[in-house]
Amino acid sequence: MDMGWMVPVGVVAAISASHAFRTWVRAKHGYPLEDENRKRGRSYRGESPDAERKIELLSSENERLTGQIGRLEERLRVLERIATDPAERTAREIDSLRDAN
Repeated sequence: MDMGWMVPVGVVAAISASHAFRTWVRAKHGYPLEDENRKRGRSYRGESPDAERKIELLSSENERLTGQIGRLEERLRVLERIATDPAERTAREIDSLRDAN
C-alpha cells in the first residue's frame, strides 16, 4: 500500500490545528484576533468620541472601585482582628478610638 498521500494531508492537518489552537489561546487571553489578511482586529481607541468617552468613564470607575475595595479590605482586617483578639485588648483599642474623636 502506498501511504505517500499521508504526508501532505498530515502537514495540512498540523497547520490547521496549530492555527486553531493559536486563535483559541489568543481569544481566551483577550488578545486581538487576526482576520484572513493577517490584519489585527480593530482597536477601540480613536474610533469615535463616544467610544473614547466610555473608556474614560470606565477607567475612572475602575479607579474609584479599586480604592473602595482597598478601604473595605482594611476595614475587614480590623474586624477580623477585633473578632480574634482578647476582649481586654479590644476594649482598650475601642476606648483609645473614642478618646481620639
